[in-house]
Amino acid sequence: MVAKLLARWLVVIVVMPLIVAALRWLSRALEERRGPTTTSRLLRQAADALRPPRSVSTGRVGGRR
Repeated sequence: MVAKLLARWLVVIVVMPLIVAALRWLSRALEERRGPTTTSRLLRQAADALRPPRSVSTGRVGGRR
């Protein structure tokens, strides 16, 4: 049970960022060779979809009101 949990976290922490980086690299390489294409745009969108969302800043300094 613990091994499965560790394996799952390993995928989330290590493998997913590597996949995102590879998709972005491939998208940039395609755009450098052939210019913007549907394939390079889809690769970039896939990388964006796999990237964890960033926290949204409300512009306020400090804590909650």
